[in-house]
Amino acid sequence: MKEKNFENKVKDFLKQEGCWYVKYWSGQSLTGKKFTKDGIPDLLACIGGWFVGIELKADKGKPSDLQIVNLKKIHDADGFGILLYPEDFDTFKELVEAVKGNHIERTLDIYEELKERWWSKWEQVHKSL
Repeated sequence: MKEKNFENKVKDFLKQEGCWYVKYWSGQSLTGKKFTKDGIPDLLACIGGWFVGIELKADKGKPSDLQIVNLKKIHDADGFGILLYPEDFDTFKELVEAVKGNHIERTLDIYEELKERWWSKWEQVHKSL
């Protein structure tokens, strides 16, 4: 699945679930001047009162080191930093349902499941900094 198609699928789901989100775009002007900061997750959301940063990737997409660092910073600030692939979309939907239902233990278990899939990448990046 292409990343843009996946992004639209995630945004449609968040909208359907009544979650607030904004698409973060890291762009630049025609002169090359940066408008925004690099490495920020694609979607910034508030789900059931929780801050969630979602970096979306196509099936074989790879996050940059800076994207991983920012997901870790969100995690360290007690938010949810999620690197989301299409194969994990059903698990992400479970997370949203658990958050909205205020099922804290279930929410944390699902988040840990998602996080474990990219956490080793963070450890590799951290060692190289």
